Amino acid sequence: MAVLDTRPTRWFVGAGVALLLVLPPFLSSYVLTLITQVLIFAIMAMSVDLLLGFTGLPSLGQAAYFGLSAYTVGVMTTKHAAGFWPTVALGLGLCLVLAVLFGLITVHAAGTYFLMITLAMGQVLWGLAYRWVSMTGGDNGLAGVPRPHVGIALEDPTRFFYFTFVAFLVSAALLYLVVESPFGHSLMGIRESEGRMRILGYHTWLHKYLAFVIAGFFSGISGILWAYYNGFVSPQDVSLVTNMESLLMVALGGPGTLFGSAVGALVIVFLRNFVSAYTKRWLLILGGMYIFSIMYAPKGVLGALGDWGRRRAA
Repeated sequence: MAVLDTRPTRWFVGAGVALLLVLPPFLSSYVLTLITQVLIFAIMAMSVDLLLGFTGLPSLGQAAYFGLSAYTVGVMTTKHAAGFWPTVALGLGLCLVLAVLFGLITVHAAGTYFLMITLAMGQVLWGLAYRWVSMTGGDNGLAGVPRPHVGIALEDPTRFFYFTFVAFLVSAALLYLVVESPFGHSLMGIRESEGRMRILGYHTWLHKYLAFVIAGFFSGISGILWAYYNGFVSPQDVSLVTNMESLLMVALGGPGTLFGSAVGALVIVFLRNFVSAYTKRWLLILGGMYIFSIMYAPKGVLGALGDWGRRRAA
């Protein structure tokens, strides 16, 4: 299934991009910071979708790369006063190394086994973040992460939003090129029938391994943005909750749609920031929405929109 295979889906994505370009100067700082959160987690959710929706690998370890790059920003800026580009290079480099090493172990597994191995590896990173107090601050985390300076200061919420929006557009464009390339179509073939792709001569392990590394890299980008946005890094950023939220974003938006992950991120961030202010049981509402989505829109929001467009065209 193509990512933008129907006119309603293309209009939906195009309208969203246009609104994000025009509206920010007219929004309050609070609303703008929430939208910035959505864009940051949308990048992470798209990396999860590359594994789950396009390759058929359900990962519970993406928060490891998210947290690793976030902690790199925290340590480099608060303890070494490092600049933006050296910090980004080190954070993404560490994520690539971790993904390369983790992939050698995990990609041999499939299904539930893959899920559990990625979960275990993610928990190892969480344990390090929690216990390595001299480096990570332990349960207290690392506070006081300053906003970056990239030619212009980004302390202003509007400037930081547009900085994040550019990072989101570049990440989305690169991931779109990946999934629409012959390599991306091979991943979808592996998702549907790995045995058949192997018989046809495809090196399925290498394809899954490269998808795993690419997904880790983009999760690292979202972690860097989150650390600069939040100004604080803690073990929560590497926790199981962060992994589960990213999977829910993909499920609600639509696995295999890529841009549906942004819709899922919007739903999760809205519930976490608005509904939780009125009830402590907002997770029950989130669970109910997930059940409703599985029952009535198993392909998520963009998947349902695409099906509606195809029925109308027929």
